[in-house]
Amino acid sequence: MKRWTSYAFWILLTELIGVVAAALTMENTRLFSQTVEQPPFAPPAWIFPVVWTVLYALMGIGVAKVSLSMDSPFRRKALNLFVAQLTVNFFWSLIFFNAKAYGFALLWLMLLWVMILWMIFAFAKVDKTSALLQIPYLLWVTFAGFLNYRIWRLN
Repeated sequence: MKRWTSYAFWILLTELIGVVAAALTMENTRLFSQTVEQPPFAPPAWIFPVVWTVLYALMGIGVAKVSLSMDSPFRRKALNLFVAQLTVNFFWSLIFFNAKAYGFALLWLMLLWVMILWMIFAFAKVDKTSALLQIPYLLWVTFAGFLNYRIWRLN
């Protein structure tokens, strides 16, 4: 039962962070899609919640696997990095959609990218599968960085 509750806790926590961020930016996200010029490679708006739901689930599975591993300094560091990057992740949407600070949001996203990479390396020292589960997240944030940059330049 402990394994199941750990997975449930971490998946629900990461999904909840995404839901709260989405709720706090919902109105500005709607306005964004109607008023901000976007590059031609920007995906349709419905893609983002679908992708983020999957990514948050993968994050939750990965961190659950790490949390269930034997206690060690590597495990503690990996868990701390997970919480830190999730916090940075949460604030990006507020900076981008609510503050409309596209340049600062790009810098913030670069910080997030570095933190995700750092977390992946920390996860790999504890559980290689957990680290691999974070690769789609890193790739999506890389794409988001290109998208953020083009939106900043266009607007």
